[in-house]
Amino acid sequence: MKAIQISEPSVMKVIDIAEPQMGDDEVLLKMKYVGFCGSDLSTFRGGNPMVKMPVVPGHEVGAEIVSVGKNVPEGLKPGMTVTVNPYTNCGKCASCRNGRVNACQHNETLGVQRWGAMREYLVLPWEKVIPAGLLTPRTCALVEPMSVGFHAVSRAQVTDIDVVVVIGCGMVGMGAVVRSAQRGATVVAVDIDDDKLVLARQMGASYTINSKTEDIHARLLEMTSGFGPDVVIEAVGSAPTYQMAVDEVAFTGRVICIGYAKTEVSFQTKYFVQKELDIRGSRNAQPSDFRAVIHYLERGTCPVDQLISRVVKPEEAFEAIRQWDVAPGKVFRILVDFDGCD
Repeated sequence: MKAIQISEPSVMKVIDIAEPQMGDDEVLLKMKYVGFCGSDLSTFRGGNPMVKMPVVPGHEVGAEIVSVGKNVPEGLKPGMTVTVNPYTNCGKCASCRNGRVNACQHNETLGVQRWGAMREYLVLPWEKVIPAGLLTPRTCALVEPMSVGFHAVSRAQVTDIDVVVVIGCGMVGMGAVVRSAQRGATVVAVDIDDDKLVLARQMGASYTINSKTEDIHARLLEMTSGFGPDVVIEAVGSAPTYQMAVDEVAFTGRVICIGYAKTEVSFQTKYFVQKELDIRGSRNAQPSDFRAVIHYLERGTCPVDQLISRVVKPEEAFEAIRQWDVAPGKVFRILVDFDGCD
């Protein structure tokens, strides 16, 4: 069967691999659409320290169940449209013991530490297969990245009296915008791309700031009567945006870190103490976050077509990710269409 492989930095090709064999507790999935995410782009660039190459990338999935093992619950049936939870959990580490399996110490994410979903067929334990309700397979490929943003909002304990700043309006950031707005918060979206900021307003942001052309500090003080925002969610992963989050959050505020910074970050640590900040990491997503995103997308209010920048066949994937590498700011999601690969 066809699969897409990144064998070394800047080298991607379509290869032929054996079809997977399904066990009694597993589900065989036919991939329909699989999304390229920022970690896949980082792998392509050679900048993903967690990846094991060569690798088949991909963990944002819209699929159809082909068959199920004999021990799989009746709720999963052939023909169902599903997405997947791409993370593993060991069940033994401190995170798993505390019920936060999304942050398992020994997690192996599809397409990073283990071969991913950019292939025609995939076998997974039934527990990792998530029914997608009324969603199309194409829309399903947006569920996982948005769930990461939803989870960050849970980590921030956002309420309707909060002003929430989301730094970075990619797919994960958009998820944080949506979930914060759902909880009744006043949402401020920050990015350097005006097109993304326009879309952020459609998805629930009350205000937008282009941090490249505007004075973000002055704007935030103006919006918050001089207090600063209650919550800042960092969804970029760069030294300047990490520093921005700590600098701009209000006294006794919450800073939620999603993005992996590629370099060391220097802070004025006095703000940690003076502001008595809660600084929290947010990793991956919980099953409840996946369900919440599916529920949101089923309403039909999300501008799905604007979030999907391009759909390509496997043979076109290399050129698509190469172009994304050149102009990353203009891409939300590139989907690979495996539907016609039989």
